[in-house]
Amino acid sequence: MHRIFQERPEILSPVFDALGIALPDKAAAYAIPSDVTETKPMARHVDTVLRIDPSDGDDFILAVEAQERRDLKKESSWAYYVAYLQAKYGLPVLLLVVCRDRATTKWAVGPFECGARGWTAQRTYPLVAGPDNLPVITDERTAAEKPAMAAFSALAHANSPEHGAILDALGRALAGMDWSAASYFYQFLDSALGGTPAGEKWRHIMTFVNYFPGRGTVLEKAYIEGEARGEAKGILKVLEVRKLTVSDDVRERITSCTDLDTLADWLDRSGTVECAEDLFTDDTAAPTDAAP
Repeated sequence: MHRIFQERPEILSPVFDALGIALPDKAAAYAIPSDVTETKPMARHVDTVLRIDPSDGDDFILAVEAQERRDLKKESSWAYYVAYLQAKYGLPVLLLVVCRDRATTKWAVGPFECGARGWTAQRTYPLVAGPDNLPVITDERTAAEKPAMAAFSALAHANSPEHGAILDALGRALAGMDWSAASYFYQFLDSALGGTPAGEKWRHIMTFVNYFPGRGTVLEKAYIEGEARGEAKGILKVLEVRKLTVSDDVRERITSCTDLDTLADWLDRSGTVECAEDLFTDDTAAPTDAAP
Protein backbone atom coordinates (compact mmCIF):
# COMPACT_ATOMS: atom_id res chain seq x y z
CA MET A 1 0.00 0.00 0.00
CA HIS A 2 2.94 2.35 0.47
CA ARG A 3 4.83 1.56 -2.74
CA ILE A 4 2.23 3.12 -4.99
CA PHE A 5 3.13 6.52 -3.60
CA GLN A 6 6.64 6.02 -4.95
CA GLU A 7 5.59 4.67 -8.33
CA ARG A 8 2.46 6.79 -8.94
CA PRO A 9 2.97 10.06 -7.03
CA GLU A 10 0.03 11.59 -8.90
CA ILE A 11 -2.28 9.94 -6.35
CA LEU A 12 -0.94 12.25 -3.66
CA SER A 13 -3.28 15.10 -4.58
CA PRO A 14 -6.55 13.14 -4.46
CA VAL A 15 -5.52 11.24 -1.33
CA PHE A 16 -4.64 14.48 0.47
CA ASP A 17 -7.92 15.93 -0.77
CA ALA A 18 -9.78 13.02 0.80
CA LEU A 19 -8.03 13.78 4.07
CA GLY A 20 -9.05 17.42 3.89
CA ILE A 21 -5.50 18.68 3.33
CA ALA A 22 -4.82 20.99 0.39
CA LEU A 23 -2.06 19.93 -2.00
CA PRO A 24 -1.59 21.41 -5.50
CA ASP A 25 -2.09 19.03 -8.45
CA LYS A 26 1.33 19.95 -9.79
CA ALA A 27 3.24 19.36 -6.57
CA ALA A 28 6.55 17.62 -7.30
CA ALA A 29 7.36 14.41 -5.44
CA TYR A 30 10.78 12.79 -5.24
CA ALA A 31 11.60 9.42 -3.81
CA ILE A 32 14.44 9.67 -1.30
CA PRO A 33 16.17 6.88 0.67
CA SER A 34 13.69 5.36 3.10
CA ASP A 35 16.24 3.57 5.27
CA VAL A 36 16.49 5.47 8.54
CA THR A 37 19.29 3.26 9.87
CA GLU A 38 22.40 5.30 10.54
CA THR A 39 25.29 3.82 8.51
CA LYS A 40 27.58 5.94 10.66
CA PRO A 41 26.19 5.73 14.18
CA MET A 42 24.80 9.00 15.46
CA ALA A 43 25.19 9.44 19.19
CA ARG A 44 21.88 10.24 20.82
CA HIS A 45 21.64 10.29 24.60
CA VAL A 46 18.75 11.19 26.83
CA ASP A 47 20.06 12.73 30.03
CA THR A 48 18.23 10.21 32.24
CA VAL A 49 15.73 7.44 31.44
CA LEU A 50 13.72 5.74 34.17
CA ARG A 51 11.23 2.92 34.07
CA ILE A 52 8.49 3.77 36.56
CA ASP A 53 6.46 1.00 38.19
CA PRO A 54 3.66 2.77 40.11
CA SER A 55 1.58 0.94 42.68
CA ASP A 56 -1.65 2.35 41.31
CA GLY A 57 -1.30 1.80 37.56
CA ASP A 58 0.68 0.57 34.60
CA ASP A 59 4.43 0.94 34.14
CA PHE A 60 5.76 3.77 32.00
CA ILE A 61 9.06 5.26 30.86
CA LEU A 62 10.19 8.67 32.07
CA ALA A 63 12.79 10.53 30.04
CA VAL A 64 14.38 13.44 31.90
CA GLU A 65 16.22 16.26 30.16
CA ALA A 66 18.04 19.14 31.87
CA GLN A 67 17.84 22.26 29.73
CA GLU A 68 19.89 25.37 30.42
CA ARG A 69 18.81 27.43 27.42
CA ARG A 70 16.54 27.44 24.42
CA ASP A 71 17.74 24.98 21.77
CA LEU A 72 15.67 24.61 18.62
CA LYS A 73 17.29 21.24 17.86
CA LYS A 74 15.61 19.83 20.94
CA GLU A 75 12.20 20.35 19.40
CA SER A 76 12.87 17.40 17.08
CA SER A 77 15.23 15.48 19.39
CA TRP A 78 12.63 15.26 22.14
CA ALA A 79 10.03 13.90 19.74
CA TYR A 80 12.58 11.32 18.61
CA TYR A 81 13.37 10.29 22.19
CA VAL A 82 9.71 9.72 23.01
CA ALA A 83 9.03 7.72 19.84
CA TYR A 84 12.21 5.66 20.15
CA LEU A 85 11.69 4.76 23.80
CA GLN A 86 8.08 3.82 23.19
CA ALA A 87 9.10 1.55 20.29
CA LYS A 88 11.98 0.01 22.25
CA TYR A 89 10.18 -0.75 25.51
CA GLY A 90 6.57 -0.98 24.38
CA LEU A 91 5.49 1.34 27.20
CA PRO A 92 3.99 4.82 27.39
CA VAL A 93 6.60 7.56 27.63
CA LEU A 94 6.58 10.87 29.47
CA LEU A 95 9.20 13.55 28.89
CA LEU A 96 10.22 15.74 31.83
CA VAL A 97 12.35 18.82 31.17
CA VAL A 98 13.95 20.54 34.17
CA CYS A 99 15.11 24.16 33.92
CA ARG A 100 16.37 26.92 36.17
CA ASP A 101 15.78 29.78 33.77
CA ARG A 102 12.29 31.23 33.37
CA ALA A 103 12.68 32.04 29.68
CA THR A 104 13.85 28.49 28.98
CA THR A 105 10.99 27.10 31.06
CA LYS A 106 8.44 29.08 29.08
CA TRP A 107 9.84 27.82 25.77
CA ALA A 108 10.23 24.19 26.89
CA VAL A 109 6.52 23.64 27.57
CA GLY A 110 5.92 23.57 23.83
CA PRO A 111 3.99 22.01 22.31
CA PHE A 112 6.41 21.12 19.52
CA GLU A 113 4.71 20.13 16.31
CA CYS A 114 5.75 18.25 13.21
CA GLY A 115 3.48 18.56 10.21
CA ALA A 116 2.74 20.25 6.92
CA ARG A 117 -0.10 21.75 4.95
CA GLY A 118 -2.04 22.52 8.08
CA TRP A 119 -1.97 18.94 9.38
CA THR A 120 -0.02 17.89 12.49
CA ALA A 121 1.55 14.43 12.29
CA GLN A 122 3.17 14.55 15.72
CA ARG A 123 3.00 16.84 18.71
CA THR A 124 5.25 16.72 21.78
CA TYR A 125 4.09 18.03 25.15
CA PRO A 126 6.96 17.99 27.69
CA LEU A 127 6.34 18.20 31.40
CA VAL A 128 8.44 21.14 32.57
CA ALA A 129 9.73 21.76 36.10
CA GLY A 130 11.38 25.07 36.84
CA PRO A 131 11.49 28.09 39.14
CA ASP A 132 7.83 28.92 38.52
CA ASN A 133 6.41 25.63 39.81
CA LEU A 134 9.03 24.14 42.15
CA PRO A 135 8.89 25.03 45.86
CA VAL A 136 11.36 27.36 47.56
CA ILE A 137 12.60 25.37 50.58
CA THR A 138 14.03 27.71 53.20
CA ASP A 139 12.99 25.81 56.32
CA GLU A 140 15.80 23.83 57.97
CA ARG A 141 13.47 21.09 59.23
CA THR A 142 11.99 20.55 55.78
CA ALA A 143 15.48 20.50 54.26
CA ALA A 144 16.57 17.85 56.79
CA GLU A 145 13.51 15.71 56.11
CA LYS A 146 13.73 16.08 52.32
CA PRO A 147 17.37 16.88 51.47
CA ALA A 148 17.07 15.68 47.86
CA MET A 149 14.12 17.97 47.21
CA ALA A 150 15.90 20.82 48.97
CA ALA A 151 18.95 20.28 46.76
CA PHE A 152 16.72 20.21 43.68
CA SER A 153 15.04 23.41 44.89
CA ALA A 154 18.47 25.01 45.13
CA LEU A 155 19.23 24.02 41.54
CA ALA A 156 15.89 25.21 40.19
CA HIS A 157 16.21 28.57 41.94
CA ALA A 158 19.96 29.03 41.42
CA ASN A 159 19.31 32.19 39.40
CA SER A 160 16.61 33.48 41.75
CA PRO A 161 17.05 35.83 44.74
CA GLU A 162 15.84 33.01 47.02
CA HIS A 163 18.89 30.81 46.38
CA GLY A 164 20.79 32.14 49.40
CA ALA A 165 18.03 31.31 51.88
CA ILE A 166 17.61 27.85 50.36
CA LEU A 167 21.32 27.08 50.62
CA ASP A 168 21.56 28.43 54.17
CA ALA A 169 18.75 26.10 55.28
CA LEU A 170 20.28 23.14 53.47
CA GLY A 171 23.73 23.83 54.89
CA ARG A 172 22.36 23.80 58.45
CA ALA A 173 20.40 20.63 57.71
CA LEU A 174 23.45 18.80 56.34
CA ALA A 175 25.52 19.70 59.39
CA GLY A 176 23.27 17.46 61.48
CA MET A 177 23.03 14.60 58.99
CA ASP A 178 24.90 11.33 58.71
CA TRP A 179 28.20 11.88 56.90
CA SER A 180 27.56 9.34 54.12
CA ALA A 181 24.36 11.12 53.12
CA ALA A 182 25.61 14.68 53.63
CA SER A 183 28.77 14.14 51.56
CA TYR A 184 26.70 13.21 48.51
CA PHE A 185 24.66 16.42 48.62
CA TYR A 186 27.73 18.56 49.24
CA GLN A 187 29.55 17.14 46.22
CA PHE A 188 26.41 17.10 44.08
CA LEU A 189 25.66 20.78 44.62
CA ASP A 190 29.31 21.79 44.37
CA SER A 191 29.39 20.22 40.89
CA ALA A 192 25.88 21.10 39.70
CA LEU A 193 25.92 24.75 40.77
CA GLY A 194 29.34 25.29 39.22
CA GLY A 195 30.52 28.87 38.90
CA THR A 196 27.10 30.45 39.40
CA PRO A 197 26.49 32.91 42.25
CA ALA A 198 24.65 30.07 43.98
CA GLY A 199 27.75 27.89 43.60
CA GLU A 200 29.94 30.54 45.19
CA LYS A 201 27.42 30.94 47.99
CA TRP A 202 27.40 27.17 48.60
CA ARG A 203 31.18 26.92 48.79
CA HIS A 204 31.25 29.89 51.17
CA ILE A 205 28.72 28.20 53.45
CA MET A 206 30.65 24.94 53.60
CA THR A 207 34.02 26.68 54.07
CA PHE A 208 32.62 28.81 56.90
CA VAL A 209 31.31 25.72 58.65
CA ASN A 210 34.74 24.15 58.30
CA TYR A 211 36.37 26.93 60.32
CA PHE A 212 35.48 24.91 63.42
CA PRO A 213 37.80 21.85 63.25
CA GLY A 214 36.89 18.72 65.10
CA ARG A 215 33.16 19.27 64.68
CA GLY A 216 32.82 16.56 62.05
CA THR A 217 31.77 18.99 59.33
CA VAL A 218 31.27 17.91 55.75
CA LEU A 219 34.41 19.51 54.40
CA GLU A 220 36.52 18.27 57.30
CA LYS A 221 35.37 14.70 56.78
CA ALA A 222 35.78 15.00 53.02
CA TYR A 223 39.37 16.16 53.51
CA ILE A 224 40.22 13.36 55.94
CA GLU A 225 38.59 10.75 53.71
CA GLY A 226 40.50 11.98 50.68
CA GLU A 227 43.81 12.02 52.54
CA ALA A 228 43.18 8.51 53.88
CA ARG A 229 42.46 7.15 50.41
CA GLY A 230 45.69 8.67 49.13
CA GLU A 231 47.76 7.18 51.97
CA ALA A 232 46.18 3.75 51.52
CA LYS A 233 46.86 3.83 47.79
CA GLY A 234 50.50 4.69 48.48
CA ILE A 235 50.91 1.81 50.94
CA LEU A 236 49.45 -0.71 48.51
CA LYS A 237 51.63 0.63 45.69
CA VAL A 238 54.82 0.19 47.73
CA LEU A 239 53.84 -3.38 48.65
CA GLU A 240 53.07 -4.09 45.00
CA VAL A 241 56.43 -2.74 43.79
CA ARG A 242 58.18 -4.88 46.40
CA LYS A 243 56.18 -7.88 45.11
CA LEU A 244 54.76 -8.69 48.53
CA THR A 245 51.54 -10.67 48.65
CA VAL A 246 48.58 -8.62 49.90
CA SER A 247 45.68 -10.70 51.17
CA ASP A 248 42.09 -9.49 51.00
CA ASP A 249 42.09 -9.01 54.77
CA VAL A 250 45.21 -6.85 54.66
CA ARG A 251 43.87 -4.79 51.77
CA GLU A 252 40.57 -4.26 53.57
CA ARG A 253 42.32 -3.17 56.77
CA ILE A 254 44.45 -0.66 54.88
CA THR A 255 41.69 0.83 52.74
CA SER A 256 39.16 1.05 55.58
CA CYS A 257 41.49 2.88 57.97
CA THR A 258 40.80 6.61 58.36
CA ASP A 259 43.37 7.43 61.04
CA LEU A 260 45.98 9.48 59.23
CA ASP A 261 48.72 8.92 61.83
CA THR A 262 48.29 5.15 61.60
CA LEU A 263 48.33 5.25 57.81
CA ALA A 264 51.48 7.38 57.83
CA ASP A 265 53.16 4.83 60.08
CA TRP A 266 52.12 1.96 57.79
CA LEU A 267 53.44 3.86 54.78
CA ASP A 268 56.84 4.28 56.44
CA ARG A 269 56.94 0.60 57.35
CA SER A 270 55.78 -0.64 53.95
CA GLY A 271 59.25 -0.13 52.52
CA THR A 272 60.99 -2.42 55.04
CA VAL A 273 58.55 -5.11 56.23
CA GLU A 274 59.21 -8.68 55.12
CA CYS A 275 55.52 -9.43 54.56
CA ALA A 276 52.39 -7.29 54.35
CA GLU A 277 51.03 -8.58 57.65
CA ASP A 278 54.06 -7.12 59.44
CA LEU A 279 52.63 -3.65 58.85
CA PHE A 280 50.38 -4.26 61.83
CA THR A 281 53.15 -5.52 64.13
CA ASP A 282 54.36 -3.06 66.76
CA ASP A 283 58.12 -3.04 66.17
CA THR A 284 58.59 -0.31 68.76
CA ALA A 285 57.91 -2.60 71.69
CA ALA A 286 60.86 -2.97 74.07
CA PRO A 287 62.83 -6.22 73.56
CA THR A 288 62.54 -8.89 76.22
CA ASP A 289 65.51 -9.39 78.56
CA ALA A 290 68.03 -11.95 77.34
CA ALA A 291 68.40 -15.12 79.39
CA PRO A 292 71.38 -15.10 81.76
